[in-house]
Amino acid sequence: MSEKTIITFKPKQVSKRLIGVLSPRAQDVIIGRYGLGADTKRMTLEAIGKKYKITRERVRQIENYSIANIRKSKEYEIEKVAFDELKTIVKVLGGMVSEEELLKYISKDKSIQNHIHFLLVVGEEFTKEKEDAEFKHRWHVDKDLSKKIHESLRKLYENMSDEQILPESQMIENFLEHLKEVASEYKNEEILRRWLAISKTISKNPLGEWGKADSPNINTKGMRDYAFLVIRRHGSPIHFREVAKLIGELFGKKAHVATTHNELIKDPRFVLVGRGLYALSEWGYMSGVVKDVIKGVLEKNGPLTKEKIIEKVMKERYVKENTIMVNLQNTKLFKKTKDGKYTLA
Repeated sequence: MSEKTIITFKPKQVSKRLIGVLSPRAQDVIIGRYGLGADTKRMTLEAIGKKYKITRERVRQIENYSIANIRKSKEYEIEKVAFDELKTIVKVLGGMVSEEELLKYISKDKSIQNHIHFLLVVGEEFTKEKEDAEFKHRWHVDKDLSKKIHESLRKLYENMSDEQILPESQMIENFLEHLKEVASEYKNEEILRRWLAISKTISKNPLGEWGKADSPNINTKGMRDYAFLVIRRHGSPIHFREVAKLIGELFGKKAHVATTHNELIKDPRFVLVGRGLYALSEWGYMSGVVKDVIKGVLEKNGPLTKEKIIEKVMKERYVKENTIMVNLQNTKLFKKTKDGKYTLA
């Protein structure tokens, strides 16, 4: 979408007219603080304080006094159309939106973004909620709506298990469960995705699946995490060579075959179920070699016929029947009962 279709006013001209009501030093402080000059980098209170040989607290006072003065000026009233347009945009984006997304939506230009940010600060109808442990910097024009969104995002997080991975459609459905009191006009997927993006505790992995932001299934950091997502997406046991190949295709990460195999062996999330074939332990596969699997089957079910043991072991391991029979001959671990069944020695 082009900038012309989003805003009809020129942000730099509006902010220039508003700043014009201030004294030269106050103008300079505001231009520095909000990056409204040739340099788009926003200056700190300390940097401006050093420039004028005043304390950072004094700079803060000048900034606050300047914004209050602008709001009381007739120029502020004259520019009402610009503030109304910005308010409409915030409402269209969902009534509350992350600062980053709001600024990018209006313009990709850093300088224009700074001027829009300044207008949001000056506009009395806009409220900024600063970044904290749970949420990103965000702006809203409706206090009650903002409260409901925050509460719903918290409940959504609380109702998720640490390892849970959800497709986006399911995540949105779950989110809606906690948003019953929110007006139906806001309940579309685009807005719900924007609200989800405000959260720092809930996030998406590179495959677009949602979960807790600190989970290795979402915040993927290494080969093992990528392998987990690859095998999970595949849905059935897969050879480590194929895992390495898919890591490259899906994530653009170079995965050496030998390294991938070594990483899978070390991680309890994976179970070797055949020659080079790996499954996820969360699918219910037993860990260990074939004799350990037989042992586990007998511990769980008691004495079983040869056929039943083969059937149950084959669900856990991709091996030949003969391999299972050879392991059953281990008299230190297994013995045959009078009725021809096998049990633990």
